[in-house]
Amino acid sequence: MNGPNELMNKKIQAIADVQNTPDTRQIAIDKVGIKDVQHPVCVKDRSGGEQSTIAQFNMYVNLPHNFKGTHMSRFVEILNLHEREITTQSFKEMLNEMTDRLESDSGHIEMSFPYFVNKKAPVSGVSSLLNYNVTLIGEIIKGKVKTNIKVIVPVTSLCPCSKKISDYGAHNQRSHVTVNVTVDGFIWIEELIDMVEEEASCELYGLLKRPDEKYVTEKAYDNPKFVEDMVRDVAARLNDDSRVQAYTIESENFESIHNHSAYALIAHDKSKSSQASQS
Repeated sequence: MNGPNELMNKKIQAIADVQNTPDTRQIAIDKVGIKDVQHPVCVKDRSGGEQSTIAQFNMYVNLPHNFKGTHMSRFVEILNLHEREITTQSFKEMLNEMTDRLESDSGHIEMSFPYFVNKKAPVSGVSSLLNYNVTLIGEIIKGKVKTNIKVIVPVTSLCPCSKKISDYGAHNQRSHVTVNVTVDGFIWIEELIDMVEEEASCELYGLLKRPDEKYVTEKAYDNPKFVEDMVRDVAARLNDDSRVQAYTIESENFESIHNHSAYALIAHDKSKSSQASQS
């Protein structure tokens, strides 16, 4: 006589696995998975601590032409295994685990989250948090992993032309500089933020007292930057960093005297330029 456990096992075995059934259309799918899934994560920061935040995930694998579907629940299982702490290294491990469990030779994960840096005002020293939008992007193809870090850094830019032609004052604007780097090795999110803020007319702060306002206004006036200057100066910094293999830099200046934005972009792959110089 069969016991209750044996009966349950037989029922489980009898459930059809439709995703694993053959597909006869002979058409492979480049990306299949889950999109816009929110999940709690912990992200290490440069200060030695970690930030608890909510990240939005997109997770995909490729699907060979002979399989009908993939197992969507396994994506969420992988997220639950990695909710404690996310680093560049654990992000790579997640990619490998995803492709192994879903029996795929390529995979893609995007993880977007708000990231906070505690900043001190330049004169008063009062502390406040400033938020940045960060995305970790990982891709694995036949065992080879590529990792990108994308950060949107808000800064101040002041127009050199306005300063030159005006008897007093110059118009300035808040700008969003987006840096997307392909990295080989470890790099802190804060390092990318620092590179951008140091090349802007002035950086932003969450909280300023009157002496701080005077300082940032005058600093921007003494350090005017066109949108073209912003992307070129950041590119020069990234060119000198051996950990950065490729990058895309965008700057959008939200103009204060026009109803449009000024925009510039530089994209560079160091490996391609190296190959060109050798040929």
